[in-house]
Amino acid sequence: MLKKCVICGKSKGVGKSVVRKGMLKKKGGTGSKIARSTARTFLPNLQKIRILLNGRIKKAYVCTKCIKKGRIKKA
Repeated sequence: MLKKCVICGKSKGVGKSVVRKGMLKKKGGTGSKIARSTARTFLPNLQKIRILLNGRIKKAYVCTKCIKKGRIKKA
């Protein structure tokens, strides 16, 4: 399954999940430090719907932002 919007081309994004340890300075500690970080992915909210694409009816993955904005024509 291709994780990409047919209309805007939105696909997965990459980032980090950060774990912090230690008490905050405003709570009386010496400050929070980053203990470790792991890679993670942010997936778009894609829906498989029937749309009119180039004059033909086709099932395709479209993100919810494109559906809400009305950038597609439902079949």
